[in-house]
Amino acid sequence: MIPFYFQDPAPLQTEKTLSLLELIKNGGLGGQVIIGLLFVLLLIVTYIYFERLFAILSAVKVTPSFMPQIRSFVMNGKLEGARQLCVQENVPVARLISKGLSRIGRPLDDINSAIENAGRLEVYQLEKNISILATISGAAPMLGFLGTVIGMILSIFEISNAGGNIDMQLLADGLYTAMTTTVAGLIVGILGYICYNHLVVKINKAVYQMEASSLEFLDLLNEPA
Repeated sequence: MIPFYFQDPAPLQTEKTLSLLELIKNGGLGGQVIIGLLFVLLLIVTYIYFERLFAILSAVKVTPSFMPQIRSFVMNGKLEGARQLCVQENVPVARLISKGLSRIGRPLDDINSAIENAGRLEVYQLEKNISILATISGAAPMLGFLGTVIGMILSIFEISNAGGNIDMQLLADGLYTAMTTTVAGLIVGILGYICYNHLVVKINKAVYQMEASSLEFLDLLNEPA
């Protein structure tokens, strides 16, 4: 008979899974503090973005018949009716037109200057707090990198204390944890950058709308009676 040789089955290798909560939990106090700060920054980005987005969207909602009605009131000399219409509309464009209506009778340059000054105030209100998004988009990746550096320092410290017996498992876990803060910082920074640029585009559209309406109003005043 031909003998059969049986070999012991190879030991099963357990697949290691990455758990974000586990990485944060094992990251030490420094890593946990930085992750907490990044989470707070993420909440700030989210709040400012949606608060400003809704404010800008409401600011550009101008009734299509607004400027034709203003033209009709001005051409018929009904300035009080035009002012009441501006109060009812209550958007940046209407407030600029109202400022111009209050200066009717003065030189056209004075009316233009008054509208420009009012426009600067309206743009300032629209841009409120969005500079914070720009700051967070730059600071969050650096904060995450700081957490990585702290984690690397702690890993090197553990290696130095281990002497010649380096536990590769412990080193790998330390590196995983150290890189977690960089990933979190990049995510917050990218979101802040995208939100900031999207709001800037929306504000530019609102500014163009205000400029177009102001020029239309000034052209109306410049028309021959």
